[in-house]
Amino acid sequence: MEFFDLGTIFFLVAAVVIFYQLRNVLGRRTGQERPPFDPYTAARTGENEPASDNVVPLPKRSEAVHQPNDYSAIDSFAPAGSELNTGLRQIHDADPSFDPRGFVEGAKMAYEMIVMAYADGDRQTLRNLLSKEVYEGFVAAIDEREQQNEKVESSFVGIDKVDLVGAEMKGTESHLTLRIVSELISATRNSSGEVVDGDPETVAEVKDVWTFARDTRTSDPNWKLVATEAED
Repeated sequence: MEFFDLGTIFFLVAAVVIFYQLRNVLGRRTGQERPPFDPYTAARTGENEPASDNVVPLPKRSEAVHQPNDYSAIDSFAPAGSELNTGLRQIHDADPSFDPRGFVEGAKMAYEMIVMAYADGDRQTLRNLLSKEVYEGFVAAIDEREQQNEKVESSFVGIDKVDLVGAEMKGTESHLTLRIVSELISATRNSSGEVVDGDPETVAEVKDVWTFARDTRTSDPNWKLVATEAED
């Protein structure tokens, strides 16, 4: 996998809101949580390196040395003078190795991992990819599901579209927000095996806005999901 050295997601999310949104988006059918967080930044490991348990490796850093004022990669990604370009430049100033294209590719991989980890109740994977607040919301939804002896069956069909729609620095933290359109087959069954939500044979379109964040002061290259929000 090309993106397990995860890197960037940040923003607070109310546990109760996340709980409901998660059941709608992942556990039930449409995902919804709270505001977005900044996703993953440029990879700092080789693209062929094996993935670790707690990170998603990003694409290999360009051989060229990134200079603090070299915005060529940013300007080719977002129009100069746009709000997105300005935010990306600020992140680049804090971390000259940051590459928006590499980040997007890594975030796509992380998105699938998180969606499927939630469906499988894989707390360890979620812990490594989510901020503390978002993790607590996901786990609360998983706990409630398990208490009711319900099980989610999900198949990730794929991502149709990903747009980087927001970028900003909040103190020393870089935040990146993505709008993601994906397709998912998901159904929730009770202890008797009956479908109580979703449809095991229907592909549903899911629209999410996710934000990833990373503290640029640390040597840790990983981004974490800090907020999610479902779109109609």
